[in-house]
Amino acid sequence: MVATKSGELRALFASLDQNGDGRVSAAELRGCMRATLGEDVPAEEAEALVASADADGDGLLCEAEFLELAQQAAWAGAEDEDNEQRTRALREAFRMYEMEGQGCITPASLGRMLGRLGTERGAGECHAMICRFDLDGDGVLSFDEFKIMMS
Repeated sequence: MVATKSGELRALFASLDQNGDGRVSAAELRGCMRATLGEDVPAEEAEALVASADADGDGLLCEAEFLELAQQAAWAGAEDEDNEQRTRALREAFRMYEMEGQGCITPASLGRMLGRLGTERGAGECHAMICRFDLDGDGVLSFDEFKIMMS
């Protein structure tokens, strides 16, 4: 599969390299994006994208630089997807502990959920557990505080 992706990326590079010089300029990149995506990317953005991967500083992307840029973009996309999945899972867990529909985890809701999970905790213990991660001092855990606690 990696070989297929690499071959596809090499073919894409060849199609971007409209003048056949073995390098892709910001203008060639813009033209291809306009033709294929119907998106008119500002020159500054295209130049910044090229500059971000231009290892030799010539203002152009050779095939190796282009492949590196594509690989970085793929990793960033995968990382974004992983973060979205993690956030969805955390939201589901948060809703289980929240139970009172208040948008926060209270000591009482934490105690009830822990009891359902077979781990009985008193109100004082639940309050102490929440206080460790209650960054704004309101006595409850918001979703953002819950995320920090779970990381």
